Amino acid sequence: MTTAAPAHRLTRNSRYITWLISDTAKGLASALFGFAIPLIALFVTNDPAQAGIISAVGMTIRTVTTVFGGVLADRHRRIAMMVTGSVVGALLSIAFTVLALVDALTFVTLLIAEVLLAARAGLFDIAGESAIKEVVPDDAMGRAQAANQGRDAVLQLAGGPLGGVLLAAGAWLIGAAMAVCHVIAAATAWMLQRSPRTSLTEEADAAASDIGLSAATVAVGKPNALREVREGFAWLFSRPDLRGVLFVATIVNLGFSTALTTVIYALQQQGHSPVTIGLLATGAGIAMLIGALFAPLLVSRVRAGTIIIGGLLVSTVGIFGLIPVHAPIWLAVVLGGVVLFIPAVNAALMGYFMVATPSPMLGRANSAAAVLGMGAMPLAPLVAGVGLSFIGREATLIVGAALCAVSVILAVSTRPLRALPPESAWTAHAAQFASR
Repeated sequence: MTTAAPAHRLTRNSRYITWLISDTAKGLASALFGFAIPLIALFVTNDPAQAGIISAVGMTIRTVTTVFGGVLADRHRRIAMMVTGSVVGALLSIAFTVLALVDALTFVTLLIAEVLLAARAGLFDIAGESAIKEVVPDDAMGRAQAANQGRDAVLQLAGGPLGGVLLAAGAWLIGAAMAVCHVIAAATAWMLQRSPRTSLTEEADAAASDIGLSAATVAVGKPNALREVREGFAWLFSRPDLRGVLFVATIVNLGFSTALTTVIYALQQQGHSPVTIGLLATGAGIAMLIGALFAPLLVSRVRAGTIIIGGLLVSTVGIFGLIPVHAPIWLAVVLGGVVLFIPAVNAALMGYFMVATPSPMLGRANSAAAVLGMGAMPLAPLVAGVGLSFIGREATLIVGAALCAVSVILAVSTRPLRALPPESAWTAHAAQFASR
């Protein structure tokens, strides 16, 4: 007679809790900056196109630096990189605070701030995302990703209103709050680095010899960043269970980001305050939190491919529903419907991805996936800003909704995406492709 091993309890995993606090603090800093910069740019320039340029340049820089961030995450200890990245974030946040206090925020200084903070995120955040494999076992990865989605929902719920309140009092408060968040992230990452090493950490260190990395990657004194980047993309594209969804993610990210940015820019141009615009995120945050509560149930019982396709379809219908809606309260309600199933979609996708990817390749695979997923996103604020200026709100929203519809069609027609199983079969399913 055999007995099933007890399920790993995340609430008793102190290393995961410490990692989650650090990642949450860093995430709140990013949420505040992401909310505030487009609005500050609009207030400073009073030009949606210039605000769109700042966001587009920032996204481009983050996409490019993410490629090399994956290489760094596979070359160095990821938790140590979490500490370094948060320290850099704290210093840049303090500099932003000083610029705001001396009334030196202009189009140029905002663009520089966006570039530097985007580069920090690209170079260091992949290490933090990949480090979760060193603190959570595979049989709990789906639940860990669902918990992370709940955390993200809370950040979404609090970030907009908090950012609106801070921005209404002064842009310098945004910088000060970001600095505090990065200090907390650095301190907790340092605690994680100092905690005793576990079998997961030792397995991550030992696994490089098992997956056939090239001599240029592992040979001491012979680093080759471009070769290592190519290895990450080549590995990802060699996996039919992973590559199909990446093209779908690229298109849906462009469509969703275009629609959301258009709504935010349009509200500002209509004269709504930062607090009102911040409250728009409340409906989405509540919906994501609700979605995160039942995400563990979905990923454990429903095929991941079904979750992804169904979630995309719901989001697409919701974005079409944004077109005739103008009042902030109803925009918040519709946006809540758009994002309701996003936590389950992300938990299924990221949980399987983390289980399927060997730790020594995880940084580069994560960065390759992020680049493909974000590849078209720098166009979103540019499309939204230029669209509002030349074709108007409704026509720009139609563009975003149409892109999301295209992603649904591609998802339905992609067989490897439809075949992704529920959580209990992830390890066995991934092993089929690892052996090829």
